[in-house]
Amino acid sequence: MSTNLEAKKATKINLFNFSSSAMRAFHMSWLAFFVCFFAWFACAPLMPVIAGEFHLTKDQIANINIAAVAITILVRLIVGPLCDKYGPRKTYTILLILGSIPVFGVASANSYESFLFFRLLIGAIGASFVITQYHTSIMFAPNVVGTANATTAGWGNAGGGATQALMPLMLGALVMFGVEQSMGWRVSLIVPGVLMIIVGVMYWKFTQDCPQGNFSELRAQGIQVGSDKKGGIAILMHAAKNYRVWILFGAYAACFGIEIFIHNIIAMYYVDHFQFGLKEAGMAAGIFGLLALFARAFGGIVSDKVATTKGLDGRTKVLFLMILMEGLFLVVFSQMNTAIYAILAMTVFALFTHMACGATYALVPFIDRDALGGVAGIIGAGGNVGAVAAGFLLKGMLDIQTTLMILGGLVVIAASFVLMIRFSVEHKEKEQKLFEAAVLERQSLEQNAVASMNQNSAT
Repeated sequence: MSTNLEAKKATKINLFNFSSSAMRAFHMSWLAFFVCFFAWFACAPLMPVIAGEFHLTKDQIANINIAAVAITILVRLIVGPLCDKYGPRKTYTILLILGSIPVFGVASANSYESFLFFRLLIGAIGASFVITQYHTSIMFAPNVVGTANATTAGWGNAGGGATQALMPLMLGALVMFGVEQSMGWRVSLIVPGVLMIIVGVMYWKFTQDCPQGNFSELRAQGIQVGSDKKGGIAILMHAAKNYRVWILFGAYAACFGIEIFIHNIIAMYYVDHFQFGLKEAGMAAGIFGLLALFARAFGGIVSDKVATTKGLDGRTKVLFLMILMEGLFLVVFSQMNTAIYAILAMTVFALFTHMACGATYALVPFIDRDALGGVAGIIGAGGNVGAVAAGFLLKGMLDIQTTLMILGGLVVIAASFVLMIRFSVEHKEKEQKLFEAAVLERQSLEQNAVASMNQNSAT
């Protein structure tokens, strides 16, 4: 027995409607994503203090930055198929609960080796992004799925910016109340771990896997949901055969990979290059991350709007343009030697980076509906491959400015590959029919709502 999973997908985003399963998934997925990213990058703005306590060399700091994003590649590849197999509700809850353990662990680190170990393990929670995108992709119809994906990812991504601004302030507050700095940064890092546990319980309580219910319950009724592939490897292999997946893998390495690399090094960059204090560096770094609150969503909105007239080809061209502009402004940012100009250039570069991330996952749901988890997992892993590669480049250069300039050039090259994405006539016709059906359903619902209001006012 099978069911039409498209039939009950939300065709509209009603931010304040918490009775809808789609909107509960929307809000809980971005909140979980936010908390995970807050925890993932909580160490970054405190690194000047931590580096001083452990007497870390530049090479050791580079190793820590690489470790922080390395394991995420593997876990993102795993969680996508796990969502297809067990549902996003179970997968996210387990990730949040288990992911809190290394967050508490890093707060108790007493050496470079133990700190490096727990930073490596913390990277697993970066896979939260894949689950967020999977959950919104399965809950929202084609006419709004790009906006839903980009908005939840953008609001969640802002956790990386919030932690840049808030962790130094939290440490400063603890020191002001008499806590020693060496203990203060450890206490500060306990907070995101506690938040992860709380949100994990909330995710289990308030969400369901898809509009029809939870995967396990639906399968018990003989209803086919998720992937019909027998295992995670089969789902991944099916997705891996699609060349578009690998182009978007590279595209995501060029935007999200650069984003998380910047999260790890930007505070230290402002401290070392512009002699900022810890709080000032945190606030400047926070600008980069907090722009995701709206910029990523804007990338998805633009993709959805262009798709109404230009279809899938329009989504591809939007992505190309945004990655191209990201690369050009990254080069500009790398050449700024005055703090105010550097911040302005970083702001424009950040806007296009976040919009490119949004535009990427506005395209992902249309690549292969038969292996959505595998597609989302592989492309999501691309982001971390980009971050790891950037980390090794910095380790080889040991000069952030030169590294940033080279990365800008590589991003421009990655943008050109996006133009190679093509869709068959049959694929575009199929997706267009689903898109039009979603639009008609939304119009019908709105007309019924107006008619109901008119009837109520008449009586």
